[in-house]
Amino acid sequence: METELSDQRLPEEEFLGMRKKVLSQWPTGQEVDIEEAISYHNKLPDKKNVAAVLMRAVSCGETLIQPRAGVTLLEDQIKLLRYLQDEGGADILPTTIDSYTRQNQYDAAQKGIEMSKNMGRSVLNGFPAVNYGVGACRRLVEELDRPLQIRHGTPDARLLAEISLAGGFTDFEGGGIGYNIPYAKDISLESTVTAWQYVDRLVGYYYEHGIAINRELYGTLTGTLIPPSISHVVGIIEGVLAAKQGVKSITFGCGQNGHFLQDIASIQTLQEIATEYLAQEGFPDVLVTTVFHQWMGGFPPDEARAFAVIAWGAVVAALAKANKIIVKTPHEAVGIPTKEANAQGLRATKQIVEMLKAQSIEQTKKMDIEKRMIRSEVKQMIDKVLEVGEGDWAKGAVRGFAAGIIDVPFAPSRYTRGTMLPARDSEGAIRFLDFGNLPFDQEVKEFHREKITARGKKEDREPNFQMVIDDVYAIGQGRLVGLPQAKRAAR
Repeated sequence: METELSDQRLPEEEFLGMRKKVLSQWPTGQEVDIEEAISYHNKLPDKKNVAAVLMRAVSCGETLIQPRAGVTLLEDQIKLLRYLQDEGGADILPTTIDSYTRQNQYDAAQKGIEMSKNMGRSVLNGFPAVNYGVGACRRLVEELDRPLQIRHGTPDARLLAEISLAGGFTDFEGGGIGYNIPYAKDISLESTVTAWQYVDRLVGYYYEHGIAINRELYGTLTGTLIPPSISHVVGIIEGVLAAKQGVKSITFGCGQNGHFLQDIASIQTLQEIATEYLAQEGFPDVLVTTVFHQWMGGFPPDEARAFAVIAWGAVVAALAKANKIIVKTPHEAVGIPTKEANAQGLRATKQIVEMLKAQSIEQTKKMDIEKRMIRSEVKQMIDKVLEVGEGDWAKGAVRGFAAGIIDVPFAPSRYTRGTMLPARDSEGAIRFLDFGNLPFDQEVKEFHREKITARGKKEDREPNFQMVIDDVYAIGQGRLVGLPQAKRAAR
């Protein structure tokens, strides 16, 4: 089957033929009439189109804020999003999809809807958009004053994309790598890359008929000690594959790692490198924007300390001039947040963004070093991906992961090697403890070895896997760099 994999655009006749099978997966698929949907989108004002709102933010130098939010029942979802719009001041509103829908288990999602109605509360961990169908999605769009994005985690999101886009959503998150490797164990990369080419071709079809749909790429992967170059490479591959299917507005994501200069370098290089590769592949007209995810790891249980983590992420994003921030809440450590806590995270982030709007960060020598290393690592990985893929980005992605040319730590998927190990240096920047099979030259390897060795000497221990474990839990314990157990006990 791999010989059929290609990064080339799906021919229109083939794509339209595939749609019939996709729309037959669940009864609500029959509600989708793409020509009528295009007409519906044409009547929506720009304030309800994510691509238009992002374009305006870019021109004005603004950083937008967006929460995560999704509950089972339609009326409850409307109330929740209206609260986050009015009380939280969200610029873009999400609809987070439930886990059953993410796994294409629509029968189970339907049972969850019925249970929620009977119990009077949400029993699913998100909104089952496929079960509700086009009409319910349009209720959300029409009841709210902000544009809407689908957030999920679905390896095969074709039907979800069809229904939500026909329903008036103007942003669809995810990709064939980012919504496979951190989420699934036994789903092949080839199958998800192919499924997401369909999603991107659908978005491209809307563009061909005058409708701008933004595609956001989930760059945080497992959210745990992800070196910037790893998430950049995944995002760039997904972005080029999307552009080849006709997508014209792409938001590239990266996650907060906690080290001030490295996080700023991460956001700024992501914008620059993604733009360069898209232009190199013949897509200079794609609108490239960035989204910064506030801390994705373990949060402190104390709300005051949690607000500090949220504020730190907001500062970094504002000074780096990220175009959007995905906001966390002070309840991250204890479970699903209340709407009030969600709004608090939004207001705290908005306050910092507004305070820092006119300020900038100096490009110091240390910042230049971080940027140079990220650029070098990205280039070496992508060069090797294209080599093994014989110039084809789709083939290169699948073969690259199989060979360990790209590797994601702490992922459940058996389609990534998991032999690369990250750890922080003594200042808290994320480095490579074990390179696995990453195709780095000696300059890159020596840079990381020196940083990790220096930390080991400072802490009087040999760098090993325990150092990684200490780093994973550090922020939840009030630090950035994980201390050895003996030193933690002495504090």
